[in-house]
Amino acid sequence: MDYKKAGVDIEAGYKSVELMKKHVKETMRAEVLGGLGGFSGAFSLNKIKEMEDPVLLSGTDGCGTKVKLAFLMDKHDTIGIDAVAMCVNDIACAGGEPLFFLDYIACGKNYPEKIAEIVKGVAEGCKQSGAALIGGETAEHPGLMPEDEYDLAGFAVGVVDRKDMITGSELKDGDVLIGMASSGVHSNGFSLVRNVFRMDEDTLNTYHEELGKTLGETLLAPTRIYVNALKSIREAGVTVKACSHITGGGFYENIPRMLIDGKRAVVEKDSYPVPPIFAMLAKEGDITEEMMYNTFNMGLGMIVAVDPADVDKTMEAIRQAGDAPYVVGKIIDGEKGVDLC
Repeated sequence: MDYKKAGVDIEAGYKSVELMKKHVKETMRAEVLGGLGGFSGAFSLNKIKEMEDPVLLSGTDGCGTKVKLAFLMDKHDTIGIDAVAMCVNDIACAGGEPLFFLDYIACGKNYPEKIAEIVKGVAEGCKQSGAALIGGETAEHPGLMPEDEYDLAGFAVGVVDRKDMITGSELKDGDVLIGMASSGVHSNGFSLVRNVFRMDEDTLNTYHEELGKTLGETLLAPTRIYVNALKSIREAGVTVKACSHITGGGFYENIPRMLIDGKRAVVEKDSYPVPPIFAMLAKEGDITEEMMYNTFNMGLGMIVAVDPADVDKTMEAIRQAGDAPYVVGKIIDGEKGVDLC
């Protein structure tokens, strides 16, 4: 008996590392010390010395059951973008710059080419956010997971000068809410999605005119990364007073997280286009409107609050970063919470 016969192929692990190296290399920043393969990732903090009061930010998350679609469609090169996005968007939401990312892949069996495809997506997410992929782990779990399945998670570390943190403390009545378009369902609510649609090849490969692509392609579209949009706003000289990453829990859970006591958000549902996938989900699953807004991002992946005088500059900065902005509501005095009208 040896380790391979027990279900863990060390040689496959070595091959996975070799195949992923080219993707990891593309994410490197000047601050990264050493190369891939060490026991830990090293990142110089020399540039942070330039800040008055540097604060480290962290975010950790996974892709949830969205990975099930990757299995069914045998497409593994974008799910890594989702893992990165879920972490770096949270860091950007606090006003921070993502510095580096580490991934963790648990699999039933290590298929080196598949692992390399997953890491390719992770690297792409890192490139989109400016984070370096400085390490990770691929763990074979024979007997615990089916051979053709895996789970993907990770964490990111970022930094912000304390004076630039987005805290909501300066919110005022009349501040304007600007939403940034999502790329679709992103990485939340897939346990519900998988109960609405049949998860089989025919269903996922069916083309829908209203979607402009197949159902599977629509659902697997990677989570939008908003790091550059928030950076563009900051460079335009605009102070973002509050920011909400619309993830699990939708509008009702996430928007109040950006508020301080005594301030309430009002969002106008018809102020922006809701992607057709959400209407399809509601219809096919007989899901109430309240539950839709309590589960999904409904077409807005990030919402910022700014002074009314800064609306035009904010909208233009978001467009310059390649995202689509919409004025979607306002801040009012009242009990902390959100109204959808």
